[in-house]
Parts: sequence; C-alpha cells; structure tokens
Amino acid sequence: MTEEITHAAGAAAGEAPAPAPELDEVTRDMIAALEGRAAFYDLLASIYYRPLTSEQIDSIANLDWSEYEDMNELFAEGANDVCRYLRRRHSGTRQELAVDFTSAFAGTQSWKGRYAVPYESVHTSEEGIMFQDAYHEVYRVFKENHVAKAEGYDFPHDHLSFMCEFLAVLSGRIADALAAGDDAKALEQVEVSRAFLADHILSWFDTFQGVALYLIQTRFYRGIPKISKGFFLEDAELLASIAVELEARLSPDKE
Repeated sequence: MTEEITHAAGAAAGEAPAPAPELDEVTRDMIAALEGRAAFYDLLASIYYRPLTSEQIDSIANLDWSEYEDMNELFAEGANDVCRYLRRRHSGTRQELAVDFTSAFAGTQSWKGRYAVPYESVHTSEEGIMFQDAYHEVYRVFKENHVAKAEGYDFPHDHLSFMCEFLAVLSGRIADALAAGDDAKALEQVEVSRAFLADHILSWFDTFQGVALYLIQTRFYRGIPKISKGFFLEDAELLASIAVELEARLSPDKE
C-alpha cells in the first residue's frame, strides 16, 4: 500500500556493492527483531485496511501466537480474544467479520456521533473529520522520508494502515543499515520511527479504540485493538533499546 521512492545517487548501474561486514550477535539479534517488527506491522496494515478474505482469516488463525506470549498483558488479552473466536470459525465467519469491520472501521455506524474510522485527523481535530492537520503532517513525513502511497490506494495518508506500512518500511531501512555496518544511518531511522510512533499513532490510538469498542460486535475485532496497542507499546520499548545500543556504539567516549 506504500512504496519507497529511491534515489540513484551513489548507486550507479554496474557498481559493485561494498562487502557486508561480519555482524556480531547483538546486531544479528536487532536485525531479527526488526524483521519480525516489520512483518507484524504489515499484518496490522492488512487488518485495518479492508474486510479480511477467507485466506487472510485462515492465515491469522494459523499464526504461532506463542512467540508473542511474553510481549505484555494487553497483547496477550487481545490474542486470546482473536484465537478463541477463530477456533470456532465456520462458513459464515468471513461475512460476520466483514459486517463488523464495515460498521466500525469503515464508518457506517457511529456511537454518540463519533466514528471509529482509523484516521488520525478524525480523532485529533476539533471537527472530527478527515484531511485536517494530522493528514498534512503525515503527508509531510512520508515525503521527507521518500515514501508514497502506491497507485490505486485512495485513502488519506493518515489512515492507520498506511502508517503501519510506513513503520514497516523504516524497519527495513534500519535493518539494512545495521547489516551494512552504518550505525549512524540506523540510528537516524530509529529516531524517525520513534517520533512517528509517538506523535502519529500512540497519540490518538486510545481515543480510536475507545470509540471502536462501543461499535464492534465480534470478539475477533474486540481483540485487534488490544493486540495493536500492546504491540505499539512493546515496539516503543524495542526502538528505545536499539537507540541506546546505537548511541553507545557511536559515542566518542567508546573505547
């Protein structure tokens, strides 16, 4: 749903790439965590974008949730909701979830005049509508970081799906920088990620979740915001720990 805008400077055709440095265990662990982080952001992006297909529902049902069981209590509670619902899936599950998604996240129903559509502008502007300050801020951040919506995706940039994909893109950039031995570039992308997560997701997600839980009917979708918030909180901690490691490496006092 989003794509990187690359630049050719310093990457002429036929130019041999620099040999990759040998990576220490800490760096390998950080890269593995970043790859897992990107994959989960991609999953969240697909869940919030449109009603799930039967194939997506089966894929989520077959996820090995045990690898996330120690994340935090909120994530575990949401995962329990999702797993319990999907254990009892049947021929009507896809339609049941599609109706629930549409009534809540697509904005066909409201609670006390408020909607649970996943746009930052709706939950941060006085008017409660799209294309407000948050939209322009997110568009600016995407542009500054050479990321754009892929063609054919017409939702505003501050849709939660696009923002999750943006963080997945940045996660890949951090991992690539670490693999290339460029700690300074990795730290730069970590700080962009930390600021974006705090300013453009965590800043309004509680408000969105509060409205959504009044509209959602299925246990599956009641679990998704819990999983999301638990993951966002854990991700903030992961990014902070990576930043500490990289700052220590780049410190002029390091021997």
